[in-house]
Formats: sequence, structure tokens, C-alpha cells
Amino acid sequence: MTVKPLSDRVLVKMEEAEEKTKGGIILAGAAKEKPQIADVVEAGPGGVVDGKEVKMYVKKGDRVILSKYSGTEVKLDGKDYTIVRQSDILAVVE
Repeated sequence: MTVKPLSDRVLVKMEEAEEKTKGGIILAGAAKEKPQIADVVEAGPGGVVDGKEVKMYVKKGDRVILSKYSGTEVKLDGKDYTIVRQSDILAVVE
């Protein structure tokens, strides 16, 4: 299945949460912190959003840092993804 985000939206795949702490303590599911780093799977074309021109700065393949609880989680072909607005992306990791 192919998904093409609209407007200023970006489809990302979140990195997995850490299974244990640096000290070696294994974390239970509820204790794991939500990851903030993701890989861009697809990016929308940009355009006019709320009357303002939006230029897309992220592209497919970028690794990005997101706002902590942003986006909408979706399941496609049995895999978990998140759709976020470009404005919820804080930085590109190089």
C-alpha cells in the first residue's frame, strides 16, 4: 500500500523504545518513554496551509526529532506509523 501525505503532513516510523536503562534495568511496557526520534517514510508536497505558504524542509529518508506527544498513530499493512505536521518536527538528525 502506498501512502502519500497531504499538505504539510509527514508520515514517520518511530524508533523502538529502549528495553532497558543504561544501568541494565529492564523496563516494563508502561515505564518505557515514548521515543521522539523517527524516520521519514513520506512527506507531503507543502502548499498553502491556513492562508500561509508552507515549504517542506523534510524529505523521505530523513531522521527527525518530534515533539513528545504529537501526531496521529496509524497501522498500515501491520506496521505502526505516525502522521505529523511538519511544524511538529523539531530537528533533522544528520
